Amino acid sequence: MRKVPRPILLVAVISLVAGTTICGPDTCAQEAIPPVDYPRVNLSTGYRVDPTWPEGKSTYAWKAMAGIAVDDSGLVWTLNRGEMPVQVYSPEGKLVRQWGEGQFIQPHQLSIGPRGDIWIADAKKHAVYKFAPSGQLLLTIGVPNEPGEDDKHFKRPTDAVETPAGDVFISDGYSNNRVVHCDAKGRFVKTFGELGVKPGQFSLPHSIALDSQGRLYVADRNNGRVQVFDQDGKFLTEWRNRCVPWTIRITAKDEVYICGSSPSHWREGNLQLGIPPKDQLVMKFDTKGNLQRWWSFPFTQADTWKPGELSWVHGIAVDAKGNLYLGDITGQRVQRFELVE
Repeated sequence: MRKVPRPILLVAVISLVAGTTICGPDTCAQEAIPPVDYPRVNLSTGYRVDPTWPEGKSTYAWKAMAGIAVDDSGLVWTLNRGEMPVQVYSPEGKLVRQWGEGQFIQPHQLSIGPRGDIWIADAKKHAVYKFAPSGQLLLTIGVPNEPGEDDKHFKRPTDAVETPAGDVFISDGYSNNRVVHCDAKGRFVKTFGELGVKPGQFSLPHSIALDSQGRLYVADRNNGRVQVFDQDGKFLTEWRNRCVPWTIRITAKDEVYICGSSPSHWREGNLQLGIPPKDQLVMKFDTKGNLQRWWSFPFTQADTWKPGELSWVHGIAVDAKGNLYLGDITGQRVQRFELVE
């Protein structure tokens, strides 16, 4: 009788005990899974991309999709770095209006004020603009094409938010690393913040938002945190170890949405933290910093992108139904993600 080598015998015994079928060298082992009728019920919320949105896309090609906002009527405002920067769509995806041709160099973010006016920060023009929804220019803050560090100039600003009283707070981001407070007529009031890593200091304040209590939330991107201030510039708290925040937006219900990537360390050769990003996240917090939900989206750096994939997500907006609109830089598009509960 031929002896069975001890390792093979041991595998055979383990397999019989585990209910596994032993296969030959050209086949694989198959586990005997008991037939269970598992309930196919989703207990967590999620998102489903709508690949057909928008159906009535502008004939002007999209470039890097820098900012997105949803107004009180449900219109979706998009800001891209192409020939026609501002394009407005109905919730159904029909083009409603478009404007801004020739007005910007590198539009960085778009937000909507409490009276429906449109705020756009242009990082390379070193200025912040207030427009009527029709596209009429109402106010310019800063000296266009003239960077600086004093009370009349910006140096690569990133975002702006208007308060109900009409004051505007601007994240003067890539170079000056501060927040600038101006009154309703665009006149300088004060600044707070400087380059650094301590509470109240910034390293690339990339986005700014306001909650219903008047608190300011700053996406301190290179420091991988969100900092919260009152309108006098007093530091209130910080949220660390959540994400590398790119853009922060707060709904009328005080839901804090942040898009970006998971926490990162500086790598050799990095000019900015987490570039390129290692993943793509959207997170939802309450105003105390409690994480309520988070979602990871497929990330690709390919030359073509499938529906639902993101590449350098930069713009985020949420409609009244909880649907997400996400815009990315290298993907050069805005996508609608429907909430599935």
